Amino acid sequence: MANRPFTQGVHELGNGLYGYVQPDGTWGWSNAGLVVDRGETLLVDTLMSVPLTRAMLDDFHRLPGAARIDRVLNTHANPDHFFGNVLVADAEIIATATTHDEMRGFDPKRLLAMSRDPKAMGEAGEFLYETMGRKFDFSGVDEVTLPTRTFEQQLTLQVGDKTVQLRDLGPAHTDSDTIAFCVEDRCVFTGDLLFNEGHPIMWAGPVENWIKACEFIEALNPEVVVPGHGPITDVGAVRTLREYFSALRDAARARFDAGMDWREAARDIDYSIGRDWTDPERIVANVYALYCQWGMPPVAGGPFMVFQEMGRYVKELEHNKNGCSHAL
Repeated sequence: MANRPFTQGVHELGNGLYGYVQPDGTWGWSNAGLVVDRGETLLVDTLMSVPLTRAMLDDFHRLPGAARIDRVLNTHANPDHFFGNVLVADAEIIATATTHDEMRGFDPKRLLAMSRDPKAMGEAGEFLYETMGRKFDFSGVDEVTLPTRTFEQQLTLQVGDKTVQLRDLGPAHTDSDTIAFCVEDRCVFTGDLLFNEGHPIMWAGPVENWIKACEFIEALNPEVVVPGHGPITDVGAVRTLREYFSALRDAARARFDAGMDWREAARDIDYSIGRDWTDPERIVANVYALYCQWGMPPVAGGPFMVFQEMGRYVKELEHNKNGCSHAL
């Protein structure tokens, strides 16, 4: 697998395509992209905050033909991929109808409140504060800037002479996960269907959909892959993620069938794929999602409960770094 240098900022991909990369790729540190041709532009995602998005746009505006943003794609409804939309409100903002509806239900004031008073949300708040709250400036957004154009399943755009195919491959990471494939340049922007060198997190599933999404991207045979998090890479990283989910599914299923509690299963699984990846606590969320997929009733508290359990997992790793080195 050929990763490009994992350095902050604009990465030229050739022929009017650019990636924007944010190390270290962990919680909230997402990537974005830009397609430029004949004076037309398509921005793929905004970032976790207004200041971060402003810095990215300033860098992009210095590129030839990119003085303005004409269209924006929000790949999915996690705030680190749309929170900066307010700065491109004059552009046509595109997303699936499902992503639009998910975004509409998001309250940006909760992010600001969490960053100011994490203890108000208990253990979940403490984990969120450590992973995101103390790292990002959530001010400047009173309400979500929503997509102005929606589509179902697929949409083909022309950016100058470039053909960009949008395809919803979710539900997987979220209820809707869109990729943007630049046909002539064999480049794909995956959104969070690819976490490169970091553990993925499955909020929606089912896992089979994510595996099929990886297979779909592999079949495109792209030369360049811009992940939602992590270094720009090639299709080998997509293959590795598919193998990760296949291994996790099988390991978790064996423990589910044996009657093991999902929390215990997340700690019991020992694996080789992803041993050096960031955010190992996400195995807790992934095993929980799998168990729910297989019929376990959801636990009270929803996502906040999952964040709480991930926080407890992190504390266990910190207390016993040698003995709790789980990796798929």
